[in-house]
Amino acid sequence: MSNNKKQTGISRRKVIGQAAGVAALATGLGSRSLAVHLGIEPRAKQAGANDKLVLGLIGCAGMGAANMRTLMGFNDVEVAAICDVDDNRMPGDFNEINKKYGKRPSVYRDYRQMLERKDIDAVIIGSPDHWHALHLIHACEAGKDSYCEKPISHNVVEAVAMARCVERHKRVVQVGTWQRSTREFTDAIDTIRSGKLGKIVHCRAWITDGFRAGNQQVAEVPSGLDYDFWAGPAEMIPYKANHVHYNWRWFSNTGGGMTTDWGVHMIDIALLGMSQDQDLVMPEEITTWGGQWAYAGDDRTAPDTIETLYKFRDPDFILTWSVLRDHPGKPGHCTEFISAEGKTLRVWRGGWTLLDPDGKELPKESTTSPGSHWREWVDCVKSRGKPSADLGSVAQTTIVCHLSNVALQAGQPVRWNKAKMDLEGKAGRDTLAYSRPYRKPWVLPKY
Repeated sequence: MSNNKKQTGISRRKVIGQAAGVAALATGLGSRSLAVHLGIEPRAKQAGANDKLVLGLIGCAGMGAANMRTLMGFNDVEVAAICDVDDNRMPGDFNEINKKYGKRPSVYRDYRQMLERKDIDAVIIGSPDHWHALHLIHACEAGKDSYCEKPISHNVVEAVAMARCVERHKRVVQVGTWQRSTREFTDAIDTIRSGKLGKIVHCRAWITDGFRAGNQQVAEVPSGLDYDFWAGPAEMIPYKANHVHYNWRWFSNTGGGMTTDWGVHMIDIALLGMSQDQDLVMPEEITTWGGQWAYAGDDRTAPDTIETLYKFRDPDFILTWSVLRDHPGKPGHCTEFISAEGKTLRVWRGGWTLLDPDGKELPKESTTSPGSHWREWVDCVKSRGKPSADLGSVAQTTIVCHLSNVALQAGQPVRWNKAKMDLEGKAGRDTLAYSRPYRKPWVLPKY
């Protein structure tokens, strides 16, 4: 080993060795029941105001690692363990933790073993979307709070189960929809709720989709990746490199395309503006047109072009959601509110504006001073308060996003009943965006 490798910390080989020593592979645990049935007991006490919050990370690299590094910036937080089914993604996070705290974190391949540890207060869930439901539900059942990446689920049924589980176990869960803690968005929401624009009759939200997954051949699974465990409850399909890390977003088996990846940000702002609190308005009827029209020959299965019309009642308004490539004179992502008088509020990452019916800019006010999305979660874990992106609220937004894909996959309009938190009638129930059969031995707990 070179001197440089000695100075930078543990090698990939050492990480793999430690993972093998402390965690069993999924195949060795396949016959075991899941977390709540394993007899995992919640920790004896909650973290107090002056206690250090001890965290574990499920899903290394990517957004999981980004959230971990932000949380490591707080003096009352310590990361004690990391978990991933791909040994190649662990070393960077391992070294960051080792450098920060002067001690090596425990390394796991099976998240259930991490959840058995009573010294871990909460977990960061940075795994792919098709794993979020099991990771979050089993964390709740083990008495752990969570910071969960968005979108919270792969489909509607998972989102409903997750929200009910969090409520039953009284867990504090912040979702990574950090726009809820950013000034331009909180100012825009407050302005709409104040009534300064008058009655809002139309909302628009959109995002550019220029992503190409490419076309690749079936290949051998690379060394260090437990692909069976990575697939988990999803359908097992032959391995292709462009189906896994990050790219899973563009395949319906593991993600929902831009509608779930970015819809949970931009649609979320529209719903918050049209609501009075975190209990969000939800549509009654949803119609979607679209498909894989822009990028012929690409491996992706999630649509690259979408136009969804959501119809709301009480208040009466419509929301249009667009996944497209052209917005002349407008940001590549945005949420708009249009009033009966023709005034428009437009908000995007980095700014917001008010326009009169002729497009002339109107004066605006900054009314909020939001803090750190991640600091808020730590404080709420200690106080047992409800964070600004509480999972129960973001579950509503996530479902609204899934309903766009449900209507597209169903090929017909679908109806939603908020009181029942379920579809009305049969339309849409046989779609992958509504529900999926879990691959054995994985089972979605019922809530």
